[in-house]
Amino acid sequence: MTAPISHTAPLTSEQAERLRALLTERGWKFVEKPHTLFAAEKPGEKVNVAVYTKGPKVLVQGKGTAEFVQFLLEPEILGRAELGYAEELQPEMFSPHIGIDESGKGDFFGPLVVAAVYVDRDIARAFRAAGIQDSKAIGSDARIRQLAEVVRTTPGVAYEIFSLIPERYNAAYAKFKNLNRLLAWGHAKVLEAVLEQRPDCPRALSDQFANPALLKRALQTRGKAIELESRTKAESDPAVAAASILARERFVDWMDRSSKAYGEKIPRGAGVEVSRVAKNLVKERGAPFLTRAAKTHFRTAHEAAPDYFAAPPPRQEWRKPSP
Repeated sequence: MTAPISHTAPLTSEQAERLRALLTERGWKFVEKPHTLFAAEKPGEKVNVAVYTKGPKVLVQGKGTAEFVQFLLEPEILGRAELGYAEELQPEMFSPHIGIDESGKGDFFGPLVVAAVYVDRDIARAFRAAGIQDSKAIGSDARIRQLAEVVRTTPGVAYEIFSLIPERYNAAYAKFKNLNRLLAWGHAKVLEAVLEQRPDCPRALSDQFANPALLKRALQTRGKAIELESRTKAESDPAVAAASILARERFVDWMDRSSKAYGEKIPRGAGVEVSRVAKNLVKERGAPFLTRAAKTHFRTAHEAAPDYFAAPPPRQEWRKPSP
């Protein structure tokens, strides 16, 4: 089996600091990288290491990935040996199943994109060897596009991508009046479409919903016949990771095209810069234009055009229904 050129693992804060100390001791050079606690490289090692603040988690990349993980990261930091034993330790990742994930859910501008990908043992092996991982751990749009091409061209793969551009998203949200119900509908659509291509697939996996029952209720005939699992950190699974990459590629493509069309860089997320651009677009093009560019149930829309978009209701904490 081809040696991996990318590897991700969760760390505790203590493990992250031990790794920093170990790299310092062994002469690694630390470099600046966005969203990381630290990142390091060493000439001649053919491998780069980055520890991201979210998690935290470590990302190892390069031709020397397998050696670094097996002889340094696992024995000296993680205290376990898993690389090369994934099929024995997590056989469910290599059995036939469909992974589902989305992109754009938390972004004010842009579409909501949902994707589903079918894998079996050979496809999962190919994905892992190519460095397929959760798209949120990949900072480069060029890398997202490279990996998306790997997903699309891997022999035997089946996939579906469903994109709700802002106008359609806003209409759908007005109908569902709840983001989780809207997500469940989108997840069900792509799952059903992939099951048309792989009707014998026995299992599907998605990231944890606030209420997983919503997804089960949204499934149609094919979807109701398979085992459905919904759990947190599902992106560690190769099928879900591949779905996250396809969804992310479609999202960033829309953002790039729209930035060119609007003559202004459309920012991602929902921060201060997003609010500034929203207000600028309202000033230049009018409040109704936001329905074509953004998810208008976000408070940002009301702040940009308070006379046109009503303030969203206060958030209600979801509670598990009584048995």
